[in-house]
Amino acid sequence: MTKAPIAGNRTGRKLGQRVKNKKMKASSRQWLQRHINDPYVQRAQLEGYRARAAFKLLEIDEKHHILRGAKRIIDLGAAPGSWSQIAAKVTGSTDEDIRVAAIDFLEMTQLPGVKILQLDFLDPSAPEKLLEAVGGTPDLVISDMAAPTTGHHRTDHLRTMHLCEVAAHFAVEVLGEGGHFLTKSFQGGTERELLAMLKQHFRQVVHVKPNSSRAESVEMFLLAKGFKGRKAEAEAEQP
Repeated sequence: MTKAPIAGNRTGRKLGQRVKNKKMKASSRQWLQRHINDPYVQRAQLEGYRARAAFKLLEIDEKHHILRGAKRIIDLGAAPGSWSQIAAKVTGSTDEDIRVAAIDFLEMTQLPGVKILQLDFLDPSAPEKLLEAVGGTPDLVISDMAAPTTGHHRTDHLRTMHLCEVAAHFAVEVLGEGGHFLTKSFQGGTERELLAMLKQHFRQVVHVKPNSSRAESVEMFLLAKGFKGRKAEAEAEQP
């Protein structure tokens, strides 16, 4: 069971530490102070995950069981790689038998059992390269992609939701029947067309806000479970 850290941390580091570097900007000092006092950050370090985001995926899986039985996984917006670490573990992926493909335009340190592509997911060649890298039909597509922020809320929302839509269409094109799709989205309204499309292709579509997602963050996750398959899609399109 994935539990929230309590009474701190088991790392030996005290919570409530203050950053006293007066040369730093106030906003930077506040971010660093929050980061070093975040029990999920400390727990990630303790358990060997590259980022606190690992617990978001584990919490979602605890309730929705999307990792159970997964044989091949594609991870979009994967850097620094904590979701890929989990994916490699649950699929039994190894360097000799790759079952996890990860993509990000940022550089990522290599992970055992993960084929990493340093490439923008919006590059036209990305879908084909991901399928080739994962070595077969994926039964789970996960996306933690978010557009670089501009500081303008509406612009940031639209840019990230565009990535969400592109990821959703990719999932519909590549998933095996019964597969699942998980993507980061933002509070403020998921586009009606995207929800309608996902409900057409998946048996269940829900929004999820895991406890490990910071309360002040506008991020949520959109989960589509039970892909109906492309045969059902073709039948739906027939007059």
